[in-house]
Amino acid sequence: MKFIFPQNYNFKNKLFGILDYSSLILNIIWDVIIFILINLFFKSLNIKIFIFVLFCFPILLFSIIGFNHENIVYILIYIINYIKSPKLYLYSKN
Repeated sequence: MKFIFPQNYNFKNKLFGILDYSSLILNIIWDVIIFILINLFFKSLNIKIFIFVLFCFPILLFSIIGFNHENIVYILIYIINYIKSPKLYLYSKN
């Protein structure tokens, strides 16, 4: 069985066909940081679970769904570049 892929087809490796590996690494790093901070400050298991889900689940959803299926790492890079040098372009019609 032969499959023919067009030359402009963008093939991305993904975990389970959902998450890019760069997004997965970003999520794991974020989850570990939040987990360490939660364990330092809170003793109750209920509070730990609530805060972990509160801070980690939205990031996971954004990395799965994305903004127009864009990688979350690229979105963060765009935001950081904009914060470093914000430029506002105004065009007026004559």
